[in-house]
Amino acid sequence: MDVIFGNLDLWGQAISNTLLVFFAGGVIALILGLIVGAMRVSPVPIARGVGTVYVNTVRNTPLTLVFFFFIFGYPQLGLPELSNLVLGILAIGIYTATYVAEVLRAGINTVPVGQAEAARAIGLPFGQVMGLVILPQAFRSVVPPMMSVFIALLKNTTVAAGFSVAELAALRSTVNDSADRPGNPMEVLLWVAVVFVALVLLLSWLQRYLENRWRIAR
Repeated sequence: MDVIFGNLDLWGQAISNTLLVFFAGGVIALILGLIVGAMRVSPVPIARGVGTVYVNTVRNTPLTLVFFFFIFGYPQLGLPELSNLVLGILAIGIYTATYVAEVLRAGINTVPVGQAEAARAIGLPFGQVMGLVILPQAFRSVVPPMMSVFIALLKNTTVAAGFSVAELAALRSTVNDSADRPGNPMEVLLWVAVVFVALVLLLSWLQRYLENRWRIAR
């Protein structure tokens, strides 16, 4: 257990950064994915086209290349300087938003067309039709696939370790078998795997809770 208690400061920073990347990236992905998902089903051709281009371009680009663009390309644009942690959050949030958008689009398509037509018939604009009629029903049907997206987001946070973000996967290169930092890289990786398994189980429990609650509410 020396690998943990002898490096509590590193473990605390790594876990907090991992959770920060996960939650902040998840918020960006959910908000942006909601907007893009609505664009994908919008009656406006330009909005649908922009949403389609965004999803097909970003989703088909490897996440590592997205990180490369933000970490190494962003500083070349002359924009305000951001830390690697913030750039990593933006990269993973913008990337995951494409999957959130597609999951929401699939959920929207499960809502009967007649409900949208009835909402429009009483004079509701597109925004209110989506926000008041379609999305509340769509969210209930997309809980399992949406949680799968966020579980993938959690595991994708390890990519940030390769871009100087001090999260859990980066501990392997920081902890070494010495008096100051006891433990070997393999032992570190095993404990990192245990932490990720625990976090994924927590998300799985949250998925079951939401499914059961919203199933009763129907």
